Amino acid sequence: MSRQLEELGGITLLGSQKTHYPDQYAPGILEVFDNKHPGNDYFVKFVCPEFTSLCPITGQPDFATIHIRYIPDQKMVESKSLKLYLFSFRNHGDFHEDCINIIMKDLTGLMQPKYIEVFGEFTPRGGIAIHPFANYGRPGTPFEQLAQKRLFEHDML
Repeated sequence: MSRQLEELGGITLLGSQKTHYPDQYAPGILEVFDNKHPGNDYFVKFVCPEFTSLCPITGQPDFATIHIRYIPDQKMVESKSLKLYLFSFRNHGDFHEDCINIIMKDLTGLMQPKYIEVFGEFTPRGGIAIHPFANYGRPGTPFEQLAQKRLFEHDML
């Protein structure tokens, strides 16, 4: 197993029996590995149905399903590190829209994907559900146009 992890370029969390769950926002916990198919354009999708964060005003918990879709370039996010990163929002106080934009920006900075989108389906509180969407497409490429199209057409009825 350790040889496989070495080949993945220093992944430290996957396979570890000593997992530490962060109690504060922890973008540094994210890990990447090399994309073995950088010449192919394809989507990777994560669905995280147990996301929690805190309302920055009341301190009450907010619950969401987070959908992350991206087209990788050279690097890909390792899923266990992503799980721990998302868990780190558990005690983080920010509005729904902020959480989604922070996640998108952290992952963009980490992986430099061709395209990424993050969508949050927050459960209703006070009778209102909030569903923020943020995306990015690499400037000067067709992925920039994809980002604009997806943003303009996102969730249209």
